[in-house]
Amino acid sequence: MPPILVSACLLGQPVRYDGRAGEGSELLLRWQQRGWLQPLCPEMAGGLPVPRPAAEIHGPGGGAAVLRGQIRLRVQQGPDPTEAFIAGAQAALALAQRHGCRYAVLTERSPSCGSTHICDGSFSRRLIEGEGLTTALLRQHGIEVFSQHQLDELAQHLPAH
Repeated sequence: MPPILVSACLLGQPVRYDGRAGEGSELLLRWQQRGWLQPLCPEMAGGLPVPRPAAEIHGPGGGAAVLRGQIRLRVQQGPDPTEAFIAGAQAALALAQRHGCRYAVLTERSPSCGSTHICDGSFSRRLIEGEGLTTALLRQHGIEVFSQHQLDELAQHLPAH
């Protein structure tokens, strides 16, 4: 069973922008106990601290457009974090490739990890359809990305879970 890349916050690590952990699940914990998971926080891997200012993708096209250099990320106050987010996505891809990951479970709504929805760039918590930078880069390289709300769907691809 090749490892599954997973957002570290979903395993209880306090690495989110606000210093908290994400919401985990019993299924992820079971997979972790079996040694199936390779945790990483792309934003921290890109050099960002905890806590850090909330960032959102500003403009159409989501993470793929950021990777193409068409749009950038924004924070309400502070320096432009775009390059750190790109570096974190590249670190996630390198880790996934090094370990032979075919799947990833990433945190929904994140500008790095969102797989179906991200915030709209207005800092109003309004969601739009889209994907974060890490998700976009992983998908460009053939890695299937699921959110923490799609674990049952991912489980169908795995040996008895």
